[in-house]
Amino acid sequence: MKKKSDKKLMEQVKEILEKRGHKAFEIAKNVILNEKILGEMVYSALRYFMHESWYDVQHPALISLACEAVGGDPNATTNIGASMVLLAGACDIHDDIIDKSKVKNGKLTVFGKFGEDIAIIAGDTLFVNGLTFLSEACEKFPKKKRKIILNLVNQAFLEIGEAEAREAKLKGRYDVSPEEYYTVIKMKASVAEAMARIGAIIGGGKSKEINALGRYGRTLGILMTIRDEFIDLFEEEELRNRVKNECLPLPLLYAFQNKNTKNEIIPLLKIYRRKDIIKKVVKDIIKTQEVVELKKKLQAMINKGKKELYFVNKPEIRLEMDLLLSSTIEDI
Repeated sequence: MKKKSDKKLMEQVKEILEKRGHKAFEIAKNVILNEKILGEMVYSALRYFMHESWYDVQHPALISLACEAVGGDPNATTNIGASMVLLAGACDIHDDIIDKSKVKNGKLTVFGKFGEDIAIIAGDTLFVNGLTFLSEACEKFPKKKRKIILNLVNQAFLEIGEAEAREAKLKGRYDVSPEEYYTVIKMKASVAEAMARIGAIIGGGKSKEINALGRYGRTLGILMTIRDEFIDLFEEEELRNRVKNECLPLPLLYAFQNKNTKNEIIPLLKIYRRKDIIKKVVKDIIKTQEVVELKKKLQAMINKGKKELYFVNKPEIRLEMDLLLSSTIEDI
């Protein structure tokens, strides 16, 4: 049996997220699947989404961690975390519609299985129920704290919307600069920042602690998204869809900074249906100096993110938050 220290970082992180986020996810699942007025098709789509596609424990886990980091009771964050599961799920379904993603992580998306119309309605249902449950969850907090939490959620999802609008302009282009797409990724990390801030607020954190955890959350959100950008290079179906319907993955944009590499890879992308070509593209991208430099930048971000946790006194909490950051570049 492996010791915990012998496990891969991502395995340890999955255990942390499961421990801290599972209860909130189960509450969210029950909220949506106990909705009695749903039609048969929409209910089937949401049941599929919550059982087969969307296991979001990371958002409630981040709220829980941030709360405990400032000395608060993580149990006080559970219902807020559940509302975030629903709201983030709504964004995920709508994002798949925009990107025309029919398959993700080897499984059909709601869009791929039930079609655009049902997917839109399912996403809308999650969003409405998420907002309602968020409002109810906030009722137990003082008026001032409640207002701050609701405002943070509002700002975060508005920023997500703006990020999606900007990303739409980058579809199908080979001339997108890494900096241009990185701006979109940074905006998408708004929800992770909001989760960390909300957790710290619920836990009674000081202003400096709340701001530090907000920066930590934004950094973590960026790193997790960039990790997914690397993973998409190795997922054949996902890479095909990225080439056809979305912005190219960030590592590919970095590799394109080298004109010779760009001139070599672009023709290959046009015949991306061949598996051997996919492998060739990925191999060429990963070994470029530009992508190597990107990985160094990610490590620097991790180091900076860890410094934001200077005030966390509990060693076990500090370790968990450090692991979340470090795991983002494992095996990429």
